[in-house]
Amino acid sequence: MSKAILPHINDPHDLRQRSLEELPQLAKELRSFIIDIVATKEGHLGASLGVVELTIALHYVFNTPYDKLIWDVGHQAYGHKILTGRRDVFHTNRQLGGISGFPHREESEYDAFGTGHSSTSISAILGMAMASHLKGEKDKQHIAVIGDASIASGMAFEGLNHAGDTNPNILIVLNDNAIGIDPSVGALKKYLTNVKKGTAKDENLFECLNFNYTGPIDGHNLPLLIKELERLKSVPGPKLLHLITTKGKGLKKAEENQVVYHAPGKFDSITGDLLPKANKMEPPKYQDVFGYTLVELAKKNPRIVGITPAMPTGSSLKYMMDRLPERAFDVGIAEQHAVTMAAGMAAEGMVPFCNIYATFLQRAYDQVIHDVALQNLPVIFCLDRAGIVGQDGATHHGLFDMAQLRTIPNLIVFAPMNELELRDIMYTAQLGLPHPIAIRYPRGRGVVLDWKRKFSKIPIGKAEELQKGTKIAVLSIGHIGNMVADLLPTLKNKNEIGHYNMRFVKPLDQDMLQTIFQDYTHIITIEDGCSAGGFGSAIVEYANEVNCGIPIRVMGVPDKFLEHGTVEELHHIAQIDKQALRKQINNLLNIV
Repeated sequence: MSKAILPHINDPHDLRQRSLEELPQLAKELRSFIIDIVATKEGHLGASLGVVELTIALHYVFNTPYDKLIWDVGHQAYGHKILTGRRDVFHTNRQLGGISGFPHREESEYDAFGTGHSSTSISAILGMAMASHLKGEKDKQHIAVIGDASIASGMAFEGLNHAGDTNPNILIVLNDNAIGIDPSVGALKKYLTNVKKGTAKDENLFECLNFNYTGPIDGHNLPLLIKELERLKSVPGPKLLHLITTKGKGLKKAEENQVVYHAPGKFDSITGDLLPKANKMEPPKYQDVFGYTLVELAKKNPRIVGITPAMPTGSSLKYMMDRLPERAFDVGIAEQHAVTMAAGMAAEGMVPFCNIYATFLQRAYDQVIHDVALQNLPVIFCLDRAGIVGQDGATHHGLFDMAQLRTIPNLIVFAPMNELELRDIMYTAQLGLPHPIAIRYPRGRGVVLDWKRKFSKIPIGKAEELQKGTKIAVLSIGHIGNMVADLLPTLKNKNEIGHYNMRFVKPLDQDMLQTIFQDYTHIITIEDGCSAGGFGSAIVEYANEVNCGIPIRVMGVPDKFLEHGTVEELHHIAQIDKQALRKQINNLLNIV
């Protein structure tokens, strides 16, 4: 049996000392290493397995970190991390205090650019190449690896369009596996399929954009990859190498079910079988409540349509795509397009539910303002993964939506405390609203849900008194209100504490707030979002406007980027957990 190679690869300099004949064995070891760790620690599996050979070839051929290498999105960068000095700490991936699940500039000099959202790599690598040119670094290479789903995004096309009109020394590696998180969609997917089958039209799209195009070639053929990359090093100007790979390569289950094994949770590293979860009754996830409720409402309201930018499974719009396919649209990684398309449908009398992760709506902020709110079109935004999402870290936390959206005229902003309120606000919104509305809800589960309970119409801008108190009023927004409700009965002075589920960030329930200002001596606001400019800030602004004079303490995520960890760990770090709230209440009671 051959001696193991991977334990002796501490950085790409070690890798380059190895012979070409040794590299296939290294690929096998690297693939096994990723599988063994992710099987127990969880994370993104399929994408990294699909680029093992490419990862080895890139670091073998190019002089990283002097040569710049960017991994678009970064789901596929596990092999890259392992080969660049992080093998021995890879087991800490996505854990509090451990390495990030995505490329991170502060983590390693080999991570040339931080990623986590898609389609940024071409613009970034072009910027680096142009900077190198201005600095006289003629020998420096610049490589971006991007998938067939990400390259279909508008931002990627913007980068391609500009790069083709300049003469930068860049190489775009198109990792074509016909899938992102869900299967790729759109006309470009069909074009790439035709290229692979040899039935594309005479003109090559990338050559028309002035790229020196090579491919498609087998992305798992290491000798061929290395030979082609070596050749491309000496080719000047913008280049594109088209690779065909298999997501999940090397683990049969991951190859067969690429959607599930994108991030499968814990599994058997030998068989690939998913490990059974604890057999206990749990409430449904918010995303599934959204998905099933949308189908239920759409069956009765023919004007309802669903739109998502490339996240039908994660957001559970897949349920509508399966049952009412002609009225559910996956538009690809194109948040700006999704929002404006929803605006167009609303303008023609449809009822669009535009379902986007809160962190990705950031990419379409102008469209929310210019194309929806300015024209007062009643688009229904359903913002999944709002708040702290956990181990995906800073690029994926949905912390800024309340602060961003409440500044926009005409826009209603609502956060359900539980799944019942999510169902009710979806029902209310599809009945017809005079304004657009954003409904934000977290990743994960809430309370036990009674699916047989009839829908109730929620009055817009009205809060709910959950517990009457005498001294301190706790004003919560969204799911974090359940933590407050769990804590209050355990307090010694529980009768002195009032709890209000405010529900609407905008418009605020001013009548309820006036009553609170009259009945209490102190107010605490708590939110699973940024404290700067968020829900608590809205309460403070209104209190100042009416000169209420009551001290208000705002509890929210502090003005810094939170990294990765479990939701519970990060709530504790942000000081928006039970311990922090108990301390705030006790401090105020002592003052009172």
